[in-house]
Amino acid sequence: MLRIATIGTSWITTQFADAASRVPGVELAMAYSRDADRARAFAAEIGAAGSTADLDGLLASEEVDAVYIASPNSVHFGQALAALRAGRHVLVEKPATPTAVEFATLVAEARAAGVVLLEAMRSAHDPGMARVRDLLGEVGPVRRVSLRYNQRSSRYDRVLAGERVNIFDPAFAGGALNDLGVYCVSALVDLFGEPGRVVAASVPVAGGADGAGAALASYPGFVADLGWSKITASDVPSEVQGELGTLLIDHIAVPRRLELHRLDGSEVESLIDAPFFDLSPELRAFAALCAGEGSPSADHERTLAVLRTIEAVREAADSPGSVPR
Repeated sequence: MLRIATIGTSWITTQFADAASRVPGVELAMAYSRDADRARAFAAEIGAAGSTADLDGLLASEEVDAVYIASPNSVHFGQALAALRAGRHVLVEKPATPTAVEFATLVAEARAAGVVLLEAMRSAHDPGMARVRDLLGEVGPVRRVSLRYNQRSSRYDRVLAGERVNIFDPAFAGGALNDLGVYCVSALVDLFGEPGRVVAASVPVAGGADGAGAALASYPGFVADLGWSKITASDVPSEVQGELGTLLIDHIAVPRRLELHRLDGSEVESLIDAPFFDLSPELRAFAALCAGEGSPSADHERTLAVLRTIEAVREAADSPGSVPR
């Protein structure tokens, strides 16, 4: 049995708890919050066996094998580092860390401690993304790619009212790129590898975080444009255009309807029979790794490439011209 403690009490942790209830061999051992009352209430809400406001004590507990970190992005690194050094497996929400250097440090620590480190990039383990990979060869040589995730946050109204909100606060590594754009970048890297060159621009909101942005990534033979926003909304699908056809993807973070339109006039539609939002595939992958099945190396390389690309996007958005890679 893999006994997992949760760090963070947001909505995503409740979704993780739901997934844990459906993955055999996994149980929620403890819920952590800096506030003891909040920890107790949240443990009762998600069905965790215990609660604590003592992070060091949690990591030293013999009742915990692993931790799921869903705290603000800015504290992922410190909490994950402490957990790894305590000999605990770590599943950390996306983006795993604000920088690639920090994640590389965590990878080295995990290897030294003989434990598993995995970024909880839900889409990378999603059955819909697996189907996208299957269909990719049907479009012929790829020439144009457009990946989009635009969803107006309900918390943006609080920003407009003058409040500081973690998800829009640079001090907490917030912003649209880290929250939504990361899915576009992850899919790009997953499907095509790390881009060779990036240009980008962003739209700042009060407080200094990016509310929306766009990037153009170049590869030998094709280009890809990425768009993301937490201050506007759009249902326009993502697409991969090739010389033999175009693949439409309804939601780049949760592909559920795929349409392949071939230039010869034939079409293929794929409907993915899976819940719209489901963390169980990533949790099953994590549990398997913790059981000694397989290696997280490929996941580490993907995460590092994604974080490097995000850094390149952010640097390009902050300065004119392109950022060679």
